[in-house]
Amino acid sequence: MQQGTLMRKVKSKSWKKQRYFKLQDDCMTIWYQSKRTGKIESAFSISDVETVREGHQSEVLQSLAEEFPPERCFTIVFYGRRGNLDLIAGSAEEAQCWVQGLRQLIEPRSFPLTSALVSRTWIRDWFQKADKNKDGRMNFKEVQCLLKMMNVDMNEDHALRLFQAADKSESGTLEGEEFVLFYKALTQREEVLSLFQDFSKDGKKLTLLELVDFLQQEQLEDEGAEEMAMELIDKYEPSETARARHVLSADGFLMYLCSPEGSIFNPQHRALWQDMSQPLCHYFISSSHNTYLIEDQIRGQSSIEGYIRALKRGCRCLEVDCWDGPNGEPMVYHGHTFTSKIPFREVVSTLGNRVEPSSSSVLQGAGGAGPQQCRVPGDSRSRGGDGHPRVTTSPSTTLQELKHKILLKGKKIGRLEDVLDGPGDEVPDVSDDDNGAEAGEERRRVKVGGPCCSALQKDKENLAQALSDCVVYCKSVSFRGFQEARSHSRPSEISSLAEAKARKLIREAGNDFVRHNAWQLTRIYPSGMRTDSSNYSPQEMWNVGCQIVALNFQTAGTEMDLCDGLFSQNGRCGYVLKPPFMRDEETLFNPSDPGSWEGPGPITLTIQVISGQQLPKVANSKDGAIIDPLVRVEIHGVPADQARQETKYIENNGFNPRWDETLQFQLHVPELALVRFVVEDYDKTSRNDFVGQFTLAFANIKPGYRHIHLLSKDGTSIPPSSLFVHIRITK
Repeated sequence: MQQGTLMRKVKSKSWKKQRYFKLQDDCMTIWYQSKRTGKIESAFSISDVETVREGHQSEVLQSLAEEFPPERCFTIVFYGRRGNLDLIAGSAEEAQCWVQGLRQLIEPRSFPLTSALVSRTWIRDWFQKADKNKDGRMNFKEVQCLLKMMNVDMNEDHALRLFQAADKSESGTLEGEEFVLFYKALTQREEVLSLFQDFSKDGKKLTLLELVDFLQQEQLEDEGAEEMAMELIDKYEPSETARARHVLSADGFLMYLCSPEGSIFNPQHRALWQDMSQPLCHYFISSSHNTYLIEDQIRGQSSIEGYIRALKRGCRCLEVDCWDGPNGEPMVYHGHTFTSKIPFREVVSTLGNRVEPSSSSVLQGAGGAGPQQCRVPGDSRSRGGDGHPRVTTSPSTTLQELKHKILLKGKKIGRLEDVLDGPGDEVPDVSDDDNGAEAGEERRRVKVGGPCCSALQKDKENLAQALSDCVVYCKSVSFRGFQEARSHSRPSEISSLAEAKARKLIREAGNDFVRHNAWQLTRIYPSGMRTDSSNYSPQEMWNVGCQIVALNFQTAGTEMDLCDGLFSQNGRCGYVLKPPFMRDEETLFNPSDPGSWEGPGPITLTIQVISGQQLPKVANSKDGAIIDPLVRVEIHGVPADQARQETKYIENNGFNPRWDETLQFQLHVPELALVRFVVEDYDKTSRNDFVGQFTLAFANIKPGYRHIHLLSKDGTSIPPSSLFVHIRITK
């Protein structure tokens, strides 16, 4: 990589330019040189790379599949909204060199930066930024610039003392290990050291028994505390001598607190930990709306990237709007709008490559909704030898039994299978998610034998029946009221409701809604007025047990934070088991009526916000600007539990702010509560700026002294930014 490699950068079938890519000596920057002009430019920084995909895993590379083999192709995916970079190497060996090399370079960022374990990549990154004259040394003026870049407004005298203490050679500059010493002094955590000394008899180490005391008294790790203490020492103590003596140093203690075991998120709940043998309607299901769109609903771009990103986030209900296209090839786009189009076969290919092999080990995909066209999450013909999804129609079908299957949600037409369906030549009712011109379009198309997919069958009328037969478990039916549904509908059916109609039902018949969702699937979708792809709050829909709450995954904000927060548990499989009182068909629970809640009474959640570590600067802020951070804690749940409190702001310190403030909340239905931690840059004259956030279900919170590793606005990690808190839960 440092020698350089000639590769093709591709943007389309016709735009394929040769570029000479080279990794710089800092191992942080990739430069490229145009073969034609010889001009050298910075292509990207390693810190901007989210992941690397091998093979034909982009629309552009798929379109070139016949020209270039997959082993020579790879895609570099960047954080945020920056477009992907598609590259074609001269050989499979060169492609693997870059794929594996890039993955190794971005891997260190998954470890938090502490004074005990300073990531080599992060040290190098900061040094390169601070070394303005590129002489491999850093003078005091450059140190002052570094502090500004790191969000620190430090007293000049104190900064000079740290500089001089690290300058062992007394040369007036820092290099190599001297810079590491300076960085370690800068990242020293007084609040953690004080906690360490509270449990250490000599103030220098924690014996095995002292560590057990800390784990039991503060972290409430009652079961197997001694065994856990031994594991933590073996895993996080940097000194071999201390490990041999079964003691933990202050550095090892800090490393533990910054580790997954010291996180606010219960590490046991990261894995698949819930009962997966319940009926499908007993789970909340991660669901997207118009998955193919990556921008707005009217003129936005349709892209298979939308499916790739949604699946990566654990989405299990995808939407594929399929319409007649040119030359008999179906196209996917938002009907009756100006959104761009993508071939149906490309969507099928993408889902086929990415849906089956997954770490979630549960149902790998579910049918999206189908207002007027065949919306399918995959090609059922290639999935089952008989051309149909291998799914039973038994009401007792469990999620475990549906494992490795793809369900197609849509209308069933021309079938006399229940009293709500008319004869075969009758036009089916239009679902609640059909409206306006789209509904009329469906009626017109159904009359001639069914929507799109004309390439799949010679006769459109036969196609409609064939498409109908693919819908087995998620038959789409119109919602005509809870009484009607109870009398005539089946557990294998599903109704779709607009957000406004769902809210009306929540207000007027909350308990009936909860009972309905205990035995039948309900899908909620955004209002047609949300042309900007904004989102509604999913929490109020989850409060009544709606399983498929479809959101615009491309739009960052509180709503997607809640979605990511709920589904970050249970192995990120995209399914979360509803609490017992929401799975009972005779439940009395109504989220708006405290009198209907059963339980021991409210739980008190006490959060001491202690400190922050290396908070990022606000995007597009001025040079030299330093944030004034505050922390807000939000509770999202039933109406009685909705609350928010915030700390005071700390002036000019985004590097190591100390708040030491306590916030307290009462939770009446903790089973439905999500807790969102938000860091903002205070501004007295305008709206505060977003800095970072982390959201999780209350059920996943670990008590004690914990770190919260912050995420960016679009849900990606931003190491080493974190909050240090103490959590107490009492009844």
